[in-house]
Amino acid sequence: MAGYDYDLFVIGGGSGGVRAARVAAALGKKVAIAEEYRFGGTCVIRGCVPKKLFVYASQFPEHFEDAAGYGWTVPDARFDWKTLIANKDREIARLEAIYKKNVHGAGGETFQSRATLVDRHTIRLESEDRTVTADQILVATGGRPAAHPALPGHEHCITSNEAFHLAELPKTIVIEGGGYIAVEFANIFHGLGVETTLVYRGSEILGRFDMDLRRTLHETMEKKGIRILCHSVLEWVRRRPEGGLDALVSGGEILTADQVMLAIGRTPNTEGLGLDAAGVDLDKIGAVVVDDYSRTNVDNIWAVGDVTNRVQLTPVAIHEAMCFVETAFKDNPTKPDHDTIPTAVFSQPEIGTVGLSEDEASKRFAELEVYRALFRPMRHTLSGRDEKMLMKLVVDGASRKVIGAHVLGPDAGEMAQLLGIPIKAGLTKDDFDRTMAVHPTASEELVTMYKPSYQVKDGARID
Repeated sequence: MAGYDYDLFVIGGGSGGVRAARVAAALGKKVAIAEEYRFGGTCVIRGCVPKKLFVYASQFPEHFEDAAGYGWTVPDARFDWKTLIANKDREIARLEAIYKKNVHGAGGETFQSRATLVDRHTIRLESEDRTVTADQILVATGGRPAAHPALPGHEHCITSNEAFHLAELPKTIVIEGGGYIAVEFANIFHGLGVETTLVYRGSEILGRFDMDLRRTLHETMEKKGIRILCHSVLEWVRRRPEGGLDALVSGGEILTADQVMLAIGRTPNTEGLGLDAAGVDLDKIGAVVVDDYSRTNVDNIWAVGDVTNRVQLTPVAIHEAMCFVETAFKDNPTKPDHDTIPTAVFSQPEIGTVGLSEDEASKRFAELEVYRALFRPMRHTLSGRDEKMLMKLVVDGASRKVIGAHVLGPDAGEMAQLLGIPIKAGLTKDDFDRTMAVHPTASEELVTMYKPSYQVKDGARID
């Protein structure tokens, strides 16, 4: 490291950046990390963690309703938005402090500052108006909700960032988007008593997920009272003189709401970082271009996480960070493994999925066996709630490997994590069949579906 202030300088204090800084520092490297906003990044500060807390909050009305079937009399409940926000903020502040403490505990240095590149080895700390140098630089600045400048009145809209800090809970909301963020917030706001409309340009919500999950969730959300308008976009948003907003939907309908939320994707945070000064290549949407080892075209500059626009999930950013440390500092070149990633959508009911959807699998494999179960989960039998659970296994007909597992229902995300292990290991349907069921559980369906519901040959379904 002759002549450099640091062995490694990390720009961005989210999950990926903090993990890389902490692990590299623990190896004895001289490490610094800079974050201009709050340590913890999207996931901890304005993403996964506060969102899951909001999901929990929004589920209580159904819990109260269901309690009657089990003999409980629950008094009329009242919800206080400001209490939820205050308690959420306190938890986020606690987690943020832990992130910084972990870096310091490993021997790293933290800067609360925007950091920009001057050249391939020099970083400017903007808040301190000085520069430092580093042998290796890791860009881990994440992403942000995509803006919609083409939408007249976009300045009146909020994104998921602002949704976590609203001064008042709206009575009505329109959400544009059909991805997991839009769908999750539609369920959150509806569960908290907000009249909710989801507007999506596509033919069905949650593109790239298995179509059975998409359709079943859509139907369930509409039964709950969430209005979903597919094949639709917002054409303008206008502020009403007396308060609230009007939003014109393609087709001519004008929706009136207290808030309009845009959830139309995410944009990598690369503007103004000085990446051009360092000679780092970006793609057409502004993401950092990296090779299989997360190295940019400049051999001492690397990037991980959402800023690379590969797989926008927190565990993926952490995994990429660990692989980066192995490659850059342990003489063990390691490629991040982006294959067969379990994931969850915290809708209501939630989704857990790993591997290929039926549509994807039918394009890759000549013959499939599809095992499908749609049933009422036991927890709803006494409550009287008319809500179904869906479980589906997609199996390669030739090798018998389970190549996709999809769950819609209570605790689906927890199941997806466990299903990720056998599917990643390449286990077969026969292995599933040999596994003893845990009874009574919903997940026992995954090991008791012995006969295919149907087959798919050369892309065509055969019942």
